[in-house]
Amino acid sequence: MSGGWRAWVALGANLGQPAAQVRQALEALAATDGIDIVTVSPFYRTAPLGLPGQADYCNAVAAIHTQLPPEPLMAALLRIEREAGRIRGGDRWGPRVLDLDLLHVDGEIRDTDSLRLPHPEAGRRVFVMVPLADIAPELVMPGIGRVGARAVELGRDGIAPWVD
Repeated sequence: MSGGWRAWVALGANLGQPAAQVRQALEALAATDGIDIVTVSPFYRTAPLGLPGQADYCNAVAAIHTQLPPEPLMAALLRIEREAGRIRGGDRWGPRVLDLDLLHVDGEIRDTDSLRLPHPEAGRRVFVMVPLADIAPELVMPGIGRVGARAVELGRDGIAPWVD
């Protein structure tokens, strides 16, 4: 695939069979016209944010190469979530069958109602920075800095390798 963009997508799930749902989301991404998966981080187990009593999350990050500009790419991610059974509009920090976040697209910055790039919370989240640092430690994200350094600053409290 020539031209296009490098982009990074966070994947997470904590309902049903989380690791299987993350794998299915990766398959759906790979099957989407204009998206090639370059690499995927290891899967991690993380404690949920927000509502108490939720199951742990399975989290990962995928590096992709895409012909889709950021807005159509985000639309594709939302479609994959819907097809997996995700209904948006519920509790912001509630359990999820699938959560896909567009973290960063090289050379692109957005601040609209429908899309903010880089993802405004990425640099604060261990469950994003640790897997992202596994596959792109030298990546520099505007407002965050070098991913590997940010992951070290955040530490590894509350994150462990996912074991099925």
